[in-house]
Amino acid sequence: MPSDASEPEDPSIRSAAADDAADIAELLWTIRIGTLPHIPPMVHTRDRVEPFVKEVLLPHFEVWVADTEAGPVGFMALMAPDQLGHLYIAAPHRDRGLGSRFVALAQDRYPEGLQLWTFQSNRAAQRFYERHGFVAVEWTDGQNEEGAPDVRMEWRPASSGRP
Repeated sequence: MPSDASEPEDPSIRSAAADDAADIAELLWTIRIGTLPHIPPMVHTRDRVEPFVKEVLLPHFEVWVADTEAGPVGFMALMAPDQLGHLYIAAPHRDRGLGSRFVALAQDRYPEGLQLWTFQSNRAAQRFYERHGFVAVEWTDGQNEEGAPDVRMEWRPASSGRP
């Protein structure tokens, strides 16, 4: 059956390279701005996002990119020993299984368990992670650079139902 031309292409996931920095920075900025008011605005200006990606994200995280023929549509950043630091997907590719594919990859990369932080106001993200076996274990009143209340969530193999 031919696919509907309006349906977004199913992205492939690959390890990020240094030359992905500009695309990842644009995704991060665009997605964060587009997610308001569910999450607080970034405290950094747009011109600081690409240096962050180049100087912090790519050198210190294991970054994965979701690509289509049109370019990257999402990314995930992991940090040993168990941190899922970033997971962002462009709106047209949400609710199509890409986030689940990223989480499965993270769980495969860190089979002993993962932890992450999400803003308390981002209930959609919390529900998404809960569906993947994460449980809320810690709440803060905003000990992050945005000063917004957040929640730490953990996934452990025994609680996820995965072997």
